[in-house]
Amino acid sequence: MARIPDAFIDELLARTDIVEVVGGRVPLKRQGKEYSACCPFHDERSPSFTVSPTKQFYHCFGCGAHGTALSFLMNYDRLEFLDAVEELARRNGMEVPRETQQRNENNDTRDLFNALEAAARFFQRNLEGSDKAKAYLDGRGVDAAIRTQFMIGYAPDGYSALKDALGTDERRMKLLDRAGLFSKNDRGHVYDKFRDRVMFPIHDRRGRVIAFGGRVLQKDDGPKYLNSPETALFHKGRELYGLWQVKQANQKIARLVVVEGYMDVVSLFQFGVKEAVATLGTATTPEHAELLFRNAPDVYFCFDGDAAGQRAAWRALESVLPRMKDGRQAFFLFLPDGEDPDTIVRQEGAAGFDARLQEAMPLSEFFFQELGKDIKLSTLDGKARLAERARPLLAQIPDGAFGDLMRQQLTVVTGVGAGSAATPSAPPTPTRRPPATSPGQKPSLVRHIIVRLLHKPALALAIESTHGFSALRLPGMELLLELIALVHARPDITTGVLLEHFAERDEAAALQKLAMQELPGDEESWRLELLDAAVQLEKQMLQQRLEELQAKQRNVGLDEADKYELRTLLQARIGRH
Repeated sequence: MARIPDAFIDELLARTDIVEVVGGRVPLKRQGKEYSACCPFHDERSPSFTVSPTKQFYHCFGCGAHGTALSFLMNYDRLEFLDAVEELARRNGMEVPRETQQRNENNDTRDLFNALEAAARFFQRNLEGSDKAKAYLDGRGVDAAIRTQFMIGYAPDGYSALKDALGTDERRMKLLDRAGLFSKNDRGHVYDKFRDRVMFPIHDRRGRVIAFGGRVLQKDDGPKYLNSPETALFHKGRELYGLWQVKQANQKIARLVVVEGYMDVVSLFQFGVKEAVATLGTATTPEHAELLFRNAPDVYFCFDGDAAGQRAAWRALESVLPRMKDGRQAFFLFLPDGEDPDTIVRQEGAAGFDARLQEAMPLSEFFFQELGKDIKLSTLDGKARLAERARPLLAQIPDGAFGDLMRQQLTVVTGVGAGSAATPSAPPTPTRRPPATSPGQKPSLVRHIIVRLLHKPALALAIESTHGFSALRLPGMELLLELIALVHARPDITTGVLLEHFAERDEAAALQKLAMQELPGDEESWRLELLDAAVQLEKQMLQQRLEELQAKQRNVGLDEADKYELRTLLQARIGRH
């Protein structure tokens, strides 16, 4: 897929009013130059969420959520990046630039979506005409509203019902085949992949059908569930069945419940548990984990209590652990033998199922319980073994309170510190971060400039060249040079986009704090202050080079070029004074 140019993103965000985008979803209250609200990304009673129309970004002082109008749409509306870009482009009457090759690919993709949509409608029509399929769903308590909500259908018995109905020409046949709806035998004969099965369409994050799962009506009629193969549109390790329906049913998703089967999801919805999703015949992948946490802060994994269920839970934990940022929680619920979410919710209702979720095992407890299952913790050898097993896993947890507490717990359980759990990372280069300022200390010139650039990035255009101070060895200098270069390359960049550029970097948190500071004065006064600070840096650069040459003169002597440079610098210093 062609990359959308940075210049287009900058122009798109420059034309977008972030207050209008956020205010259309969250009630904002004006406070001075900015707007505030209770944060939509975590529960709070007093507002700590701020939207800045001048800087074109939002920031929550409570949970740290921040970003541009684009990232807000991605996090609040749960859109993919390209979908969020298209949404903002439509609002502003702009066309997203696409290369010819990409246009062709889009047309081809659109045809695939259309073929799958036609197949879903075909299966739905056939459900209405199948007494045995309707009887099966009636027996499972799936009412008409839920059937419509999930677009449940029926694939007729026989080898060519779908092919005869939709494969009207060679091109259509090829599309249906690429969509994973046909199989081929050893003799090359093409036939319907799904036959005599209740059909569950799988939707992508925009509600488009991308694949199917089919369930047998009778236990002995082949595999219980049959899923579409991997296609250009469908990758089972990245999709969750029911997520589209969860989004439609919940304005705000507080939790997601991960179950194993299509009918589990449907039954939970039927009984009022409208936060259920299912993996598609595969273990929980890292992509699943990222998708789950992108949509909800709390994730509950619901598995059978047998050995297979324990193994599936551990694989889920391994995928989740590297994504356990502060504020996220994962739980594990193990069901009694012979039970699944479908049977439990029928017997106990939504309240009973919810009560079980409330008793689910936190990730931390499951982690230490599972690792120590075959270890005698009463012995030193056992404690050492547990520590050895835990350390590489704990090293995967992102920096924060949760990781610290998990390592503390390892020390409590074993008496062994977990300081070596994480591979020691090299200390950040002192010139990368914005230089810190102690209470009562005057901010450094570098910090002085950085703060003003964060409030008004276009001020960097006033600095025509950084050659006069680029070699200065000062904290934050590399970061300052990068900021100036970034603005020169993208003159329309806003504060929000500038901060997004550093979102995954060590400097991100410090830059966020600096951008949120109150800065006295106006744009013109900031420009003059910035230019004056740049002149001061050039003077410091001159002095630094003078000291280098004088030190070299004392130690090894100067060649003719060095002597000429020294004389020139001394004259320049006299001229500046």
